[in-house]
Formats: sequence, C-alpha cells, structure tokens
Amino acid sequence: MTTLRAKFQSKSWQKDQFTVSTDPSLFPISQLAGIFNSSEFYWASALSPEAFKEALHNSLSFGVYDSAQSSDRESSGKLIGIARLVTDFVTFAYLTDVWVDPTYQGKGLGSWLVRCMREVLDEMPDLRRAMLLTGDWERSVPFYEKLLGMSLVEPKRGEGLAVMESKGRGHPTYGKSGLGYD
Repeated sequence: MTTLRAKFQSKSWQKDQFTVSTDPSLFPISQLAGIFNSSEFYWASALSPEAFKEALHNSLSFGVYDSAQSSDRESSGKLIGIARLVTDFVTFAYLTDVWVDPTYQGKGLGSWLVRCMREVLDEMPDLRRAMLLTGDWERSVPFYEKLLGMSLVEPKRGEGLAVMESKGRGHPTYGKSGLGYD
C-alpha cells in the first residue's frame, strides 16, 4: 500500500517551461541557503545542509523550477520558488516558507504554486485544519483568503501576526462558517 507521504512527495505540475514538484531530492541545497539568506526571505535564515535535507524530507516541500534555465537535460531547472507544508499527511498542515524569486514575480507563478498546494490539501480526506502565520496584512492575507480559502482565527485585522485556518474535511464543522467546533 502506498502511503500518503509517498504519494504526495512524488507529484508534479507543468506550465510552459515551469514545473512545480514535491520531490524533496530535487532541491539544490546550496541554492536554498542563498535564498534563505536573501533580504526577500526576511522571516527565516539558512539552515545547515543536513537541517535543510531533514526539513525538506519531513514536510511536503514544493519547488518551482524554470527548465529554460537548466544547463543539462537531467536537471529539473533553476529553483525559482518554494513552499512547504509541515504536515502529518493526514489531519494537519502548516504552510510556511512561501517564496518566489523577485525576477519571476508578476507572472502568476506564486498563485499557481498555491493552487498546486490547494490541490494536494483537497486530496487529504481526513484533513482537519491547514494553518499559516503571516504579518503581511496587505498582500498575503487577501491572497491566502482567495486561493486557499483561509480565514482569520483572530478577527482583529491589521495587528500582529495573522493566524489563519482552512477547515479540512476531517474537521467537525467542515463546510460551516465560524470558528471552533460549534
């Protein structure tokens, strides 16, 4: 029997010269360190190569690759976007580390990446909750509300971090509005 982890860590999507893949072995670790240390990736910093590998293999990691920037036929291309779902692959997922290379922004790749994640989340029949944290009230909150169906857990807009959730089919009040279990 194939586990959900194995199923989800071998998915890919194609759009023009771009590929989204959940194969953790495709991530170029040295390039990831550069991304995590960049000013655009302000919410985290680089990990050791071993820690990066551990994090990538112990979560559902999405990479966006540009095959037009590939130097050889075996390569999936240049890593231009990432996102991770920290998940047990059954009931819970926490979205983190969403990033698209600034030179590729404005092409719809971030929205496509998030739609790929939504597709995977929708394939988890017992998902109770997907969550994320963001301090970007202007761009990120409406973006995730629209593309992932996220809603604010604490309805005080514009202050602190936005804690958002999207109830999965495994949540007792799936399909009903409101927070909690009522």
